[in-house]
Amino acid sequence: MSWYLATPLALPFLTAVVAFLLRNGPAGRWASVLGNGLLLCVAAVLMARVLKDGVIAGQMGGWSAPFGITLVADYLGAVMVVITAITAFAVSIYARADIDERKEGLGYHALFNVLIGGVTGAFLTGDLFNLYVWFEVMLISSFGLLILGGSREQIDGGIKYVTLNLVSTILFLSGIGLLYGMTGTLNMADLGRVVPALENQGLVTTVAMMFMIAFGVKAAVFPLFFWLPASYHTPAFSVSAVFAGLLTKVGVYALIRMFTLVFNADTGFTHTILLWVAGFTMVTGVLGAAAQNDMRKILSFHIVSQIGYMILGLALMTPFAIAGAVFYLVHHIVVKANLFLIAGVAERIAGSTDLGRIGGLYKSAPLLAVLFLIPAFSLAGFPPLSGFWAKYILVAASLEIEAWIIAGVALLVGLLTIYSMTKIWAEAFWKAHPEGMEPALTRLDGRTRAALLLPIAGLAAMTLVIGFFPEPFVIFAETAAAQLLDPTPYIVTVLGEGA
Repeated sequence: MSWYLATPLALPFLTAVVAFLLRNGPAGRWASVLGNGLLLCVAAVLMARVLKDGVIAGQMGGWSAPFGITLVADYLGAVMVVITAITAFAVSIYARADIDERKEGLGYHALFNVLIGGVTGAFLTGDLFNLYVWFEVMLISSFGLLILGGSREQIDGGIKYVTLNLVSTILFLSGIGLLYGMTGTLNMADLGRVVPALENQGLVTTVAMMFMIAFGVKAAVFPLFFWLPASYHTPAFSVSAVFAGLLTKVGVYALIRMFTLVFNADTGFTHTILLWVAGFTMVTGVLGAAAQNDMRKILSFHIVSQIGYMILGLALMTPFAIAGAVFYLVHHIVVKANLFLIAGVAERIAGSTDLGRIGGLYKSAPLLAVLFLIPAFSLAGFPPLSGFWAKYILVAASLEIEAWIIAGVALLVGLLTIYSMTKIWAEAFWKAHPEGMEPALTRLDGRTRAALLLPIAGLAAMTLVIGFFPEPFVIFAETAAAQLLDPTPYIVTVLGEGA
């Protein structure tokens, strides 16, 4: 089993080395595309194995759990690896036309693949300290990508980004130390077995709050989100897309994993806090988006808003709600990465992402307009696109336990999301360009158009498939939720039958 788990983890780092050695030329771009294509293949193999066995685990170096480094994949971990590979492959194709030679020479493709390796490691690790290590790999590589180019705006956004994330890291590492002192283990499966049996559950809840804050910063929840809209609009569009799709979802994944597997004894307290956090995250994010007039800033605030829906599923802590959170994770990664890629094309042909300075895209670039409407309507929750089913499951789960207020908040935020998407459509696509410019895709050469539009079309097709054929995805999410709420198979697979 170790090879199934280690290969998707090792491949991005191997790709990063090759891309760095070939960085001064087109070979580096193709190395990144090829490496991420292979990553998608091995991620699919991993998913097939998980679908067959339910949960798989491997002990690195032959050291048995809980003493060695464990890699483990259940339904949630496997699908996150697959969706990471899909996003990485799409963005690596897009980057061929988006990233200039100077940034390539500075090591863009190497940093990008190191980031993908860090994200993949976070989804596959079965050890809490190694989760910290992968967070650090992500932080270093993402900071490098954020400031690549060295503009004043990038440096300013990068400092805000890294400062708050370092605070999160300190909290995370402190929580790890306290948890190890209480239990003598950092293996997640072992923690899931030991922590609920500890005598001092009040202390466990205190440590749980440290992890909630640390992961909350990573996930950009209320009130810890201000670093995200201050930084995500500054780098290249390829960087913004992979950040928007993946980085905050690692924080959400960590919250879901820890607060279903380990910190599940005092849900009346911890998950009530998560419920309040979810509501305020949804509302503040969507209001922030409504106040903006730049495409990337609007989309950045909507990342915050949509994170609230995922946290809502965890907070409700019912099988249907957890399934909704899993479904929402997958849907949102595809849709949000795609919207940032579309914003990049709009800027390329219209000259800006400031809505007051662009227009005319519907008339002169109708294909781009259609490709925008699919993820935009999905984000807003229009039926029958993927976002509708994601929101439907979470609202239905709220009504199922008579959580009327949070259900109303979720519906209201969906309506306000429509307002933001409509504003982008009206200003960027429908109205005439204020300077009389005709922003046409035909001005780009054929290779550039293909590199920009093919990944956008592919991700839009995924959104349509999930929306029009939701049943297998919902069944998958329900199975993932069942595994999360009953961690016995996870613990037994990692530690053995004797656990």
